[in-house]
Amino acid sequence: MIPTIPQPRAFGLIYGAYVALFFVFLALPLTVVAVFAFNDSQFPSLPWEGFTSNWFFGEERPQIGVFHERGILRAVGTSAFVATCVAVLSVGVGTTNAFLFNRYEFRGKGFLYVLMLLPLVIPGIVLGISILVFSSTVANGLWEAAEIDVQALRPGLLLVILGQFSFITTIATLVITARLQKFDRTLEEAALNLGANRLTAVRTITLPFLAPAMIGAVVVAFLMSFENFNTTLMLVGSDAPLTIAMFDRLKEGSTPLLNAVSLLLMLGSSLLALIVILFQRRN
Repeated sequence: MIPTIPQPRAFGLIYGAYVALFFVFLALPLTVVAVFAFNDSQFPSLPWEGFTSNWFFGEERPQIGVFHERGILRAVGTSAFVATCVAVLSVGVGTTNAFLFNRYEFRGKGFLYVLMLLPLVIPGIVLGISILVFSSTVANGLWEAAEIDVQALRPGLLLVILGQFSFITTIATLVITARLQKFDRTLEEAALNLGANRLTAVRTITLPFLAPAMIGAVVVAFLMSFENFNTTLMLVGSDAPLTIAMFDRLKEGSTPLLNAVSLLLMLGSSLLALIVILFQRRN
């Protein structure tokens, strides 16, 4: 629908109804999850048994709350650790990738760029299986050749971090590259003419310009890592991130506790997104 082209009133009403139904379709499942997080029942379904906050603050079973469930809190800590590592690595490598593809011309640049984008089109579970098979093959080869057992190559947090990093860094690269393409390079040239070296010019002029995109990339990378399931499922060890812990709980039977966790995740994600939007508007 093009706003500058006059449209019949009936078409406008139909289009408005379509947009409204689309957003209702998106919001309704989230609303249902949020509502049943307060249901005073052992099951997140009808009938409604009354309002309760025990699924958040309850201290006794069977209605022990999120903030007193050690398994869930431990999984949240694990996810936060993994997501922080992935975000830092992704933005660091993504920034160098942005400079590489934006500032330099070299043979094979196009092929290298396509290779960087490749993890985005590979299903997460296939990516996880590939990394697991490769690392296990290397670990088994080292053991057979020299009886060296490298635990870092076995399923665990290190493989989870590397697996998520392998595709999230691509997204961070695209976000930062889009910002870098708008940079006026004459500002760096002016700094060089005034006596600054290349590193100082980049550090004092270019990086502050990229700061909004870098912070946005950190938040995107953190959230994508925190909610990742497919790749993580193939690489996880004994320390399960939140998505895997919730999946294990769901196999035993769903309870409003999982709804409460989901509601907190929605609120946390929305808060981070709002902070990024406000920061980018100020810059």
